[in-house]
Amino acid sequence: MIDRLEQMEQRYEELSSQLSQPEIINDHEKYQKAGRALREIEEPVQKYRDLMQVRQGLADARAMLTESDAEMRAMAEEEIAALVPRESALEEEIKVLLLPKDPNDEKNVILEIRAGTGGDEASLFAAEIYRMYTRFAEQHRWKVEVLSMSESGVGGFKEVIAIIEGERVYSQMKWESGVHRVQRVPSTETQGRVHTSAVTVAVLPEAEDVDVKIEAKDLRIDTFCSSGPGGQSVNTTYSAVRITHIPTGTVVSCQDEKSQIKNREKGMRVLRSRLYEQEMDRQNAELAKERKQQVGTGDRSEKIRTYNFPQNRLTDHRIGLTLHQLNLVMEGRLQEIVDALITHYQGEQLKAETNQAA
Repeated sequence: MIDRLEQMEQRYEELSSQLSQPEIINDHEKYQKAGRALREIEEPVQKYRDLMQVRQGLADARAMLTESDAEMRAMAEEEIAALVPRESALEEEIKVLLLPKDPNDEKNVILEIRAGTGGDEASLFAAEIYRMYTRFAEQHRWKVEVLSMSESGVGGFKEVIAIIEGERVYSQMKWESGVHRVQRVPSTETQGRVHTSAVTVAVLPEAEDVDVKIEAKDLRIDTFCSSGPGGQSVNTTYSAVRITHIPTGTVVSCQDEKSQIKNREKGMRVLRSRLYEQEMDRQNAELAKERKQQVGTGDRSEKIRTYNFPQNRLTDHRIGLTLHQLNLVMEGRLQEIVDALITHYQGEQLKAETNQAA
């Protein structure tokens, strides 16, 4: 581990030097690439330096134990008692930081929310879930842009697709993929009975051109008149776009913009991310054949979370976490849940790495 950290520290110094060179500063792409590489190793390098300081402090304190002065030996013992747990804590933190990184963690995400079982109530909850994520995004200063939206007759969403852009969005949002179940008394319920409905959430890392190669010959692009809100000009022009990826049969529609060109651009962002996800799923399936235990992967069809409004309770079924503050969660206070999920899956990953090493 120490050899690896020494190499990372050397690489950190090299990158820091590069970022001060005029030829790198003036080349936006190279500067961005070097900066990204620096950020990826900055935290483990800093922890490694802290660990080296602690170990040096321990070595100095242990040397003092040979002193004839009783007061000096007592000071040394006190110093050792403080530094030993700090050393252990830093070693554990570094082990987590050295775990294999998800290459998508730095990416923006395509967020897809769809009403499931439950009719109008499910569409209303889909709108509330979307609002919850926009509040969470605001807390992180991420940008949210709607790519496609289909409203229900009661003011909810049958489907909404949005892109969330910002720093390390996927690393925080990837835990949200799955079925979200809601239990509450609908506003239309006259006898006060609790109903159960569901919403599906998909979080896809936004794929870049370098991630997915799409050939023009593999696309069929159809245009049609937009429907729904937007005014007469939207509904009377062929601004909506439907893109079909012929080899996979993947279909994406976008009609949020009045401009056909903008709808096409947005549709391609969604298509690229869906094709990228399909490739990741294929690779994960192949990996699962070779390795029984998968860490951090889950079946999207599984129920991941229950929102119980009468009891103000949220339960994440993957890790058995229950919080009695659903009202705050629906305002975007998701960080406690996200942090708990990250800690859980990092622990699983550490176990898997330890077992594999053994």
